[in-house]
Amino acid sequence: MQKLDRKAETLLARVREDYQSGATELASRALSELIAYLDDAKPDAEALFHLISELRAARPSMIVIGNALGMVRERWAEAPDHPRQAILDTRRQLEDASMAIARRARSQLPDNPVLMTHSASSVVLTLLRELAEAGQPFSVICTQSSPGFEGHTLARALNDLAVPVTLITDAQMGVFVTSADVVITGCDTWLTDGYFVNKVGTGPLALAAQAAGKPFWVLADSFRTSEASHDSVTLEEMPASELKAPEGHWITPRNVYFETVPQQLVSLRISEQGVFLCPAGPRR
Repeated sequence: MQKLDRKAETLLARVREDYQSGATELASRALSELIAYLDDAKPDAEALFHLISELRAARPSMIVIGNALGMVRERWAEAPDHPRQAILDTRRQLEDASMAIARRARSQLPDNPVLMTHSASSVVLTLLRELAEAGQPFSVICTQSSPGFEGHTLARALNDLAVPVTLITDAQMGVFVTSADVVITGCDTWLTDGYFVNKVGTGPLALAAQAAGKPFWVLADSFRTSEASHDSVTLEEMPASELKAPEGHWITPRNVYFETVPQQLVSLRISEQGVFLCPAGPRR
């Protein structure tokens, strides 16, 4: 098999080692960097195909990346002389899906809502940014999302938008969920057997929302659909060094970043195709 060149290896490493970005943001950035690589390195068709194949497999818990690059391959096959256009069209469709989800979610929200979220989904941020730019009053409760602290990234973005945000530890979910009107998260993969994959901690938040009688919405476009089941999907584990665990012969730190969450805990799935009751309810 053909080896990747240095620039392609660097691009692949950036995708594999990005633990901060949400799936949509990372997929969009991968497509943008693929365009830059294509323009700069001018790889032959075999080299480009090999890189796309490696990128598809780079983040198994984030199926949106694999699905987006699979769409690139399909479009490229239809127009073999225009790989750049295939990438551009796919990136545009991915970005349009996020905007469509934000519009649909916004139409479902109550007035002046208190929203609670976990991690730092770029699709959720698109919704929050649209609310802020429209001048619609709202506030946010967000978890730190340890050990990567992606919630800090979201809190900074909301601060820049002049949106009131309460930043809490993950352990305080149950305390603060009672103050929320709606709990909203993103989704890395929507599985075929009644589960979805997201940053670890999403499951406890969904359980806390259910116990408090709060609606739990998942923003998940069609790029996230997978044929995998919850007992076959790969859940990525990141370096244990993030935990800063004490050393000891009997201590084994584990740092699994993703988990499967049953859709029975979800009130609504909102995609670019509509608003769906869960589990497997009709479109609204």
